[in-house]
Amino acid sequence: MTAASEASLPTALKIGANSAAAYRMSCMELWGGNTSVETSVALPGLAGWVHSKPVEPAVQGGDVYYLSVCSAGLLSRIVLADVAGHGQEVGGAAITLRDLLRQHVNAFDQSELMRGINDSFGSGSDESVQYATAAVLGYYCETRQLIFANAGHPPVLWYRAAQQTWEWLREETPHAETAVEGLPLGLIAGTAYTQTAVRLGPGDLVLIYTDGVTESVNDASEELGYSGLLTLARSLPVHGPAQVGPALLAALARFRGASQPFDDLSVIALQECDRLLSD
Repeated sequence: MTAASEASLPTALKIGANSAAAYRMSCMELWGGNTSVETSVALPGLAGWVHSKPVEPAVQGGDVYYLSVCSAGLLSRIVLADVAGHGQEVGGAAITLRDLLRQHVNAFDQSELMRGINDSFGSGSDESVQYATAAVLGYYCETRQLIFANAGHPPVLWYRAAQQTWEWLREETPHAETAVEGLPLGLIAGTAYTQTAVRLGPGDLVLIYTDGVTESVNDASEELGYSGLLTLARSLPVHGPAQVGPALLAALARFRGASQPFDDLSVIALQECDRLLSD
């Protein structure tokens, strides 16, 4: 199992973030895990940037990312998972997750997908994989509705451009949509997960990451934590994922100082692109 290399990426993924043509793609898939990747991506209504790196000296890790667009070119799905373990021992879990996502690529409702994740990673049937956490997002570009569910994963960070504020995107957010036509919101039957919807504003950003970010420690053995990450986020540029993502990595490096990472580290930055296209 290897991450998609730039040479193998669909053409739409190579188009610059400021090109309107990048957002007329009809279908694509970018998935990977175990190996390093850093690339910009373009989804319908979203510009994005993906970084994933196993902790050194390992060349294969347990973080798995997946981005796809439905056959109609309207619904994007973005997933970042953290499977316990490293190398080939997590390869089967990554492929299981990918196959689940492919089955539900055209479904706005993520209930069945989350039940599949719950059954596959909550059963403990594979002794080589202790557990997996996952942040699962679906974005419908015509209404700018972002549907998200969290399977034990660190909470997503949300930059609300109109308010110029960063906050956590949690199930209990006061900005949740109370109803989405044809979509059951709230607790997903048979799981401990909740399906929540919010509407992104022009220029809004979301940051998805693994716990290699929040568990970073500095020279004094102090952990960054969620409050530290929120503080770092407030200092980041907000004019595009390809600026936000690297700026976050640089801020993490400054925080760590001489202390080296001890876990895999992955970040996905996404920005609602209407403002980007008009700039």
